[in-house]
Amino acid sequence: MSEIRSTGWVGWAYFAATMLFIGGAIDIFYGIMAIIGPNTAYFVSSGGGVASFNVAAWGWWSLIIGILLVLAGLFLLRGSMVARVVAVVIASINAISQLMSLPAQPWWSIVMVAIDILVIYAVTVHGRELRAARP
Repeated sequence: MSEIRSTGWVGWAYFAATMLFIGGAIDIFYGIMAIIGPNTAYFVSSGGGVASFNVAAWGWWSLIIGILLVLAGLFLLRGSMVARVVAVVIASINAISQLMSLPAQPWWSIVMVAIDILVIYAVTVHGRELRAARP
């Protein structure tokens, strides 16, 4: 069995944990804002139709995903294999949920999906080095 050494690329894994913290904090903030705000909002689609959207339900979803993202970032810093798997799963779920809000917030959704893809890359490629980097 080969020993895993920490290299300069371990910074990508720390970057992933930091992005999980930031993305989780933003999702928690948006979730709380949606929960305490109005129950339903209406958005006009590009075709001119009106779509009803339950903002409170989306707020709870966003709050839960945000908490899971923060926890995944915290445990990812410990370098555990389970934390890496959970971080990839939660980042994937967050990316999909951001795509669902693409019509309402196109630029923000694209930015969050890009960050989630970078997190998935960093954790899958350089995540094993976190354990070796721990003192």
